[in-house]
Amino acid sequence: MTNAEPPPWIHEVLSPPRFAPYLATTGGDAVAAVQLYWWNVEVSEAFYTPLHCLELTLRNSMHRKLQSRFVRPDWWSAVELTAYGTRTVSDAKRKLISRRTSSFGADDIVAELPFGFWVSLVSRGASYDRTLWVPTLHLAFPHYHGKRQPLHDNLQSIVLLRNRIMHHEPIHHRHLEADHDKIYRLIAYISPAMAKELEARDRVNEVLGKRHQSRR
Repeated sequence: MTNAEPPPWIHEVLSPPRFAPYLATTGGDAVAAVQLYWWNVEVSEAFYTPLHCLELTLRNSMHRKLQSRFVRPDWWSAVELTAYGTRTVSDAKRKLISRRTSSFGADDIVAELPFGFWVSLVSRGASYDRTLWVPTLHLAFPHYHGKRQPLHDNLQSIVLLRNRIMHHEPIHHRHLEADHDKIYRLIAYISPAMAKELEARDRVNEVLGKRHQSRR
């Protein structure tokens, strides 16, 4: 394999179009592009743990506050959701039914709702600012004292990162240090204890360091 010639498995498995961003980043050096590809896989894997912690922390905090506000575990039945929100709840129910789950409750639906659904509730949505954020959802972020819009924008940027990772897309071009810091800030807005707990299990900085070393 020359520096300009990708290995055969690129054509058979990854495909040249999906390999192109790695070649572009490395100036057409196929050897370096392959190394970058595998580093992208490794850093994506490392981000799974902090993303996992953020999603669970966010979901459970928001669910508890909404359940208390509407005095029912299926609070979404008492909320005017956007078309996206309504469709997402319906999809969650259909998935549970398709698994032939004989009976399921609100907790099962909550577990099925995706990260993007929870983040959407912090948006303006169907007057969400007035109906959800002001009376209730700001309480799900006890250590955040800013406005709703910047919080939503930060959360939405992490949704995009999460989706790229889960769809095996390149993330090497992002400012991953900033993404990593943002995840910690968002978790700490809800639970500083969880942010602290995460530190001992988080490999992102270690993997980021490998790329910095390879550039020297």
